[in-house]
Amino acid sequence: MRRRRQDGEGTLLAPGAEVALRIAASYRARTRGLLGSDGVEGALLLTPASSVHTVRMRFAIDVAYLDRRLRVLAVRTMPPGRIGRPRLRARHVLEAEAGAMAGWGVVRGAVLEVRAGSAVFSAPRTGRRAG
Repeated sequence: MRRRRQDGEGTLLAPGAEVALRIAASYRARTRGLLGSDGVEGALLLTPASSVHTVRMRFAIDVAYLDRRLRVLAVRTMPPGRIGRPRLRARHVLEAEAGAMAGWGVVRGAVLEVRAGSAVFSAPRTGRRAG
């Protein structure tokens, strides 16, 4: 049985930083995202998600597309008023203030880890495929 993720707070462990993280797993939280805010402290993880937009946003953001094992597929900076193309293998999208991800070491190929409460979401440590 698959465990359902819930909205909440957590920590993003990136190669070069440990960052406060807000998790948007419900439809309502994913739809709202960063709309209406003037900035973001830390990062926002949208899950599940394969694309985002910055229509009606007030600031530029960095967007990282992650696969199911939290490996970074691509990182883009999106100015306000843009619609991002969906990424075929993306299962999660990470958002942060423009320029933040470079400082955290979030680049294509990097593997991230998310700690939310007592749960840890990361790539499997064994050679078996995660199901």
